[in-house]
Amino acid sequence: MNDFSSLDLTPALRQGVEAAAWLGMTPVQAAALPAILAGRDVIAQAKTGSGKTAAFALGLLSAIDTGHIRLQGLVLCPTRELADQVSKEIRRLARFIPNLKVLTLCGGIPLRPHLASLKHEPHLVVGTPGRILELLQKGALPLAGLRMLVLDEADRMLDMGFSEDIQAITAQIPRRRQTLLFSATYTDAVRDISRQFQRDALDVSVMATLGAEEVEQLFFEVDEARKLEALTGLLMQHRPESALVFCNTRHAVRELATRLAAQGHSVLALHGELEQRERDEVLLRFANRSCAVLVATDVAARGLDIKELPVVINYDMALTADVHLHRIGRTGRAGSKGLAWTLCTVQERHRTAAIEERQATALNWQTPAPGSAMQKPLTAGMVTLAIDGGRQDKLRPGDLQGALTGDAGLPADAIGKIDIYATRAYVAIKRRSADQALRALNAGKIKGRRFRVRRLG
Repeated sequence: MNDFSSLDLTPALRQGVEAAAWLGMTPVQAAALPAILAGRDVIAQAKTGSGKTAAFALGLLSAIDTGHIRLQGLVLCPTRELADQVSKEIRRLARFIPNLKVLTLCGGIPLRPHLASLKHEPHLVVGTPGRILELLQKGALPLAGLRMLVLDEADRMLDMGFSEDIQAITAQIPRRRQTLLFSATYTDAVRDISRQFQRDALDVSVMATLGAEEVEQLFFEVDEARKLEALTGLLMQHRPESALVFCNTRHAVRELATRLAAQGHSVLALHGELEQRERDEVLLRFANRSCAVLVATDVAARGLDIKELPVVINYDMALTADVHLHRIGRTGRAGSKGLAWTLCTVQERHRTAAIEERQATALNWQTPAPGSAMQKPLTAGMVTLAIDGGRQDKLRPGDLQGALTGDAGLPADAIGKIDIYATRAYVAIKRRSADQALRALNAGKIKGRRFRVRRLG
């Protein structure tokens, strides 16, 4: 059965699943959850958007005893963005579990707030290896009561050089624990980690080929010198609301973003040289439709979870079939149809054979249509305003909504996604109303207080 009712879940978790309104279990959930709930170690290979986060989240939440105030579950993620995403999913499923404390502990912010949060021991922690190890070295994170360890996107953590950190963290965790390992690819290094840290692990692989009903793939053979022309022609012809464009190097990301911006497109770049706040704001602006095109490397985009992403474009072909499938798996999610376009030079053509073999079907080759100088560049429909106040100031989404529809006089449909963080908040405003909203918020008050408000970009 692929129905959640077949699982041995607590009433509170059943409420969480029902509130999520899932129609049934995804393949990775159906294959892995019975073993996870039975306490068995699992190594699972699954693409982005497969439901793997919910699979280990339900396992974690089933294993935690909220009446016992100590750390019982730890999830390690390669990036802060993925850790935030995982924490949100856990909290969403746990909304009906009383007194559960979940902490997200990642680098990129000062250590002091994390040390303060840990004065009251949490039940569950989601974090990046570097920050978790830093807290362990300070004696601030007690692991003696840990029941479950999850290594999420293990292949990317190893690619990013976290192997020694993972070894050092795991050395401080009780041997009698459950270990879950999730990875988009099964490299030799991932299997080595599994052999070291897992016992009789159930091997689950649901890397099924993306079907035509999920993602429509088109391949375009182009000369290297005409790749930009081919890309802009596709963007102009189809005019997607948002597009994620992959390049293989940081330099290529910066160069392509600069050239697209010079043409007037609303574009942002995402690569490893950005400061953490810059990365956060780039991802946030793309997610809330304040940016039409995001150009990124694979590492930078790892953990990126944008609902209803219309198009993924491989400006540079992926180096392996696994990476290609992982890239295009970011579109065609949650029942929506996705598009994936791949630009391929003659020198890269040999890489398509592995993709064709994995898909067990012939690739759809097309000729890119040239763009017209008469067509307008892609612009974003929203603008993001940043407020220098957040959860620590007791700000809630409703406070911003009220200030904008009240004194600012904006119609409710002019207000988009609202994100509240510890010390700052962001709100997406339809472009035509952005100046009005900025003036009103800076001149007025939010929840009886004045906050500095600025426009991003």
